[in-house]
Amino acid sequence: MKIIKIAIVFIGVALAGSAIAQQTPMYSQYMFNMMNINPAYTGIRENPNATLLIRSQWVNFKGAPSTGNFTYDNGVGKKNHSWGGQMYYDKIGIESTTGVQGFYSYMAPFENATLSLGMSFGVMNYNIDYKDTNPYDAGDPGLQNAINRFLPTAGAGALLSGKSWWIGLSAPALFKTKVVSNDQNAVEGAGAEGHYFLSAGYVIPLSETVVLKPSTLLKATSGAPVQADINLNAWFNDMIGVGASYRTGNAVVGMFEFKFKEKFRFGYAYEYNTSYLNNYSGGTHELMLRYDLPGRVETKRELAPKYF
Repeated sequence: MKIIKIAIVFIGVALAGSAIAQQTPMYSQYMFNMMNINPAYTGIRENPNATLLIRSQWVNFKGAPSTGNFTYDNGVGKKNHSWGGQMYYDKIGIESTTGVQGFYSYMAPFENATLSLGMSFGVMNYNIDYKDTNPYDAGDPGLQNAINRFLPTAGAGALLSGKSWWIGLSAPALFKTKVVSNDQNAVEGAGAEGHYFLSAGYVIPLSETVVLKPSTLLKATSGAPVQADINLNAWFNDMIGVGASYRTGNAVVGMFEFKFKEKFRFGYAYEYNTSYLNNYSGGTHELMLRYDLPGRVETKRELAPKYF
């Protein structure tokens, strides 16, 4: 019961920090870079690693989102402390966001599980140029200016995991970090409601060469229905992975991963939109490249890190 109480206290403090936050970019292959949604995953693997994710959403749709990030994380010896960093960009229409974040996590091993607590801090540049809106009234004074602000970011999360299972809860965006312009002379804080993520999964060995991993991600934000990603991935000889996802009311995803030279992993995902937007776009493409660097970290963690 002690481990549950620690997790509840930490998560309560984190989620109480703010009810309003920046929009959080999402990826189809988020399960290969979970730091993006939960800082408690920092240092989760036994080796330091670097991951690049690039996403082109709604191809052929003017102003469609374009997103990418580069992350690095590493454990610190046998003390179960880990650190990491992230650079990212996110552009949709006339709005763009770029930023950097630092991550820290502490892992507390118990008899049959490990509790990881993580936090992130950073700074983002938020830019929106109203002059690019091509307005009907070219003289509208409210569409002649631009906003460019540097703003702080923070997130928190917890992860409880065993040898073949995990469950995590996070709020990756705790601060109110967007701005809007009401008119030419006034800029005020606004922002989207806070995002909260619940992730869980299980590893099922079918044989010595085949492993299944069902998992799910629940996403909640004020003013919108709860959305779920339901995923099923399979690995063959720890070299080739295939999977599929269903995002409720939004999309279906097919994905492929290939491991080569022991250290490199390449992934590709294609997302087919099931909403009316499919009539105007050519789907979504996403690429992932991960490199596991030399330098194994020995800890007492009870994890199945290669599968998430």
